[in-house]
Amino acid sequence: MPKLTPIIHLLTIPLFITASFSSHSSASSGLPLVRDISNLPQDNFGRPGLSHITVAGSFMHGLREVEVWLQTFAPGTHTPIHRHSCEEVFVVLKGSGALYLAPSSHSKYPGKPQEFSIFSNSTFHIPVNDVHQLWNTNEEEDLQVLVVISRPPVKIFIYDEWLVPHTAAKLKFPYYWDEEWYQSTAKDEL
Repeated sequence: MPKLTPIIHLLTIPLFITASFSSHSSASSGLPLVRDISNLPQDNFGRPGLSHITVAGSFMHGLREVEVWLQTFAPGTHTPIHRHSCEEVFVVLKGSGALYLAPSSHSKYPGKPQEFSIFSNSTFHIPVNDVHQLWNTNEEEDLQVLVVISRPPVKIFIYDEWLVPHTAAKLKFPYYWDEEWYQSTAKDEL
């Protein structure tokens, strides 16, 4: 019987590790470290055809350097023409569409945009302050993207059209999905 004791102890280690990890939470937010995306809050924020989920963010999860979103655009829907003071990386998970990117962020206004086709498994990045817009041009399928931004929370400047001067762009801060958190939590900008 004494030889079985080490085996019993070895068998209980996985149970201890499983219990430890399943109850582990992020120190800064108190939320579980591992989460099911399908259980995260989802909203369209008054924009029909949009589904936005903050997978990991500054307010909800205490991140300071990056924020991750899962966004789904119904056929024919799009972002506003906009720019922001952060870098942005997109991974197209499904669907197809178009990225419109201003030829110059350093002239008086954005100008006529360049059009780039985007498709499932493609990726692209938007440099700081480059004016852009994303469209789901596919009439049959949703466009779903994973988005990573730097320096959250994002400050967005919205343009009515591509020929609006940069100085006339309207600041939207906090942005729609940050409003609730921003009103209840002060953020250290340093």
